[in-house]
Amino acid sequence: MDQTIDPADTAAGDGDGAVAGAGAALRRRPSVLLATLVVAGIVAFSAVFVIAVTRLNARTHLPPRPTGIPANVSTRLAAMMQLSPVPDRAAPGFTLTDQAGRRISLASLRGRTVVLTFMDSHCTDVCPIVSREFIDARNDLGPAASRVVFLAVNVNPYHLQVSDVAAFSREQRLDSISSWHFLTGQLSSLHAVWRDYQVAVLARGRNADVIHTSLVYFIDPRGHERFVAAPMADHSRKGVAYLPPDQLSAWARGIALIARDVTTGAGG
Repeated sequence: MDQTIDPADTAAGDGDGAVAGAGAALRRRPSVLLATLVVAGIVAFSAVFVIAVTRLNARTHLPPRPTGIPANVSTRLAAMMQLSPVPDRAAPGFTLTDQAGRRISLASLRGRTVVLTFMDSHCTDVCPIVSREFIDARNDLGPAASRVVFLAVNVNPYHLQVSDVAAFSREQRLDSISSWHFLTGQLSSLHAVWRDYQVAVLARGRNADVIHTSLVYFIDPRGHERFVAAPMADHSRKGVAYLPPDQLSAWARGIALIARDVTTGAGG
């Protein structure tokens, strides 16, 4: 390991010698005192100014706005959601079973916008936060909600039953969304959907939260992918996931704005 140096030792050694030498020089040349003080003041001011500007930039700097972002979504909101346009192509199809035991295919939802994500049916981390955002987004949509479907695909290989996704839907009040479908199925079928939508899944055990890629896709009424966003969460010191209320509401508003834009075909 590197040797630890006590700052007090440095100050008592090099510092005292430097002060003594400077004092002798100042006694010989009084004009040096003024010049030294001026230079020291400029250096100190410059350091403080640079630190202040750096901190200000850290708080206010936003990445360049990607092209194709809907005009009704601010650059700050797009950055928070990590929102990106995707190539305008058909979304990979699938047919799975929802929390009510109904067979649902992506193709059967043509004519409506689909907000698609991936959830752990026993999640206690980010998924409940996304659930709240979906509920609030549905409310923010108002009359346009009838043209938007909220969809999740199960990523928990240990809890694949319809009863698992039904219980999660009830617990998180997702069944308050009339167009909500939490889909599950055979593990081989789920693997295919995860692969097609670039979702990595790491299941650590029957009673552990599944680690998985957290994404939200926006699919237009033609069945084409349009945008993708990456849900976020903070964690307390005890590891509990949360999101401040202002960010929760911003996420819900963002989901509603993008879904409405995709539904109307307004473009960005």
